[in-house]
Amino acid sequence: MKFKAIDLFCGAGGLSTGLKKSGFRLCLGVDIDEKALKTYKCNLKRTKVLKEDIKKVTGEKITELTGINRRDNFLLAGCPPCQGFSSLGKRDANDEKNELVYEYIRIINELEPSFILMENVPGMSTGVGKEIFKNVVKELEENYHVEYATLNAADFGVPQIRKRLVLHGIRNDVYDNLGLDKEKQKILPKPTHSKEKKKGYRKWVTVRKAIFDLPILGAGESYDDSIIKNHKARSLSETNIERLQEIRLHGGNREMISEELQLECHKKENVSYTDTYGIIDPDKPAPTITSGCTIISKGRYCHPTQNRGLSIREAARLQSFDDKFEFQGNMGEMSLQIGNAVPPKLAQASGKVIINYMGLYEDYLEAQAKGVITP
Repeated sequence: MKFKAIDLFCGAGGLSTGLKKSGFRLCLGVDIDEKALKTYKCNLKRTKVLKEDIKKVTGEKITELTGINRRDNFLLAGCPPCQGFSSLGKRDANDEKNELVYEYIRIINELEPSFILMENVPGMSTGVGKEIFKNVVKELEENYHVEYATLNAADFGVPQIRKRLVLHGIRNDVYDNLGLDKEKQKILPKPTHSKEKKKGYRKWVTVRKAIFDLPILGAGESYDDSIIKNHKARSLSETNIERLQEIRLHGGNREMISEELQLECHKKENVSYTDTYGIIDPDKPAPTITSGCTIISKGRYCHPTQNRGLSIREAARLQSFDDKFEFQGNMGEMSLQIGNAVPPKLAQASGKVIINYMGLYEDYLEAQAKGVITP
């Protein structure tokens, strides 16, 4: 039996892809971004898609589209936009996009799913969004047993250091009926990988292992799409290629390059974003992949051995998308979709835990229907 899931704020489909790999049947993806939804529809062909402002989406509309009724045994997942909480954003607690998390709660209250999943940046619980998150948890705990933690995607097989706030919830009546031990039976995924060699864990996946088998590209080149999808890199000026060559000779950091090749903005004291124009270390997981992941001036996104930025396919692999997943749009649009995505392998880890408990609840419901147990 495949359990049903709905993905709100689905974007290009990272979360949906991971949930599908864990065994869920994705019934509906909801987002307002038409370009991201084009990618979603290309890859999750059997999933219905609703392009709509979340403020206009109702539980009734979701039931109409999916046949899922209030209090059914299903997963309602959501990744509300997080620009106001992100360390790379303005960190503005008053950003109106932050309020969209309450739309997620509204839909939860309208549908009362048996299980919920929310993913966001760590700043939502520790930074400027701390009060908002505290209110969110308080509201959820009225009807759900909730657990949350900041997880590192690298600990789940993603070749990237990416810390994300992950929240799982089980409706209180479901949790009580399952008779779970709060101290022993945690409902968050357990790491499978580790930075150091450790018994019972695999080592973090490195950039070398993730992307070095891909064909060599020059800046501005594209590989045959019929063989490998989206393996294309941005063009670079001759000066930037010279910069990369010299940076590569000085340990992969731009601070040591000759003055004539330094940008004026980099000559100032107390310059922020010191990783820009940096070379990725091939023997570690990648740095956090953002919407600027294919632009060398946006972070440490220079290919470890080739004088160019990451290709779309390389960035996708570092987010743990497999090569069958095809992104749609121009370079900027695809980079944004990749950077905004939940790494599928992290989503898959969540999905495996939740689907296990959903199965236990389904067994309980069947036993109850047969009169083996009484409510």
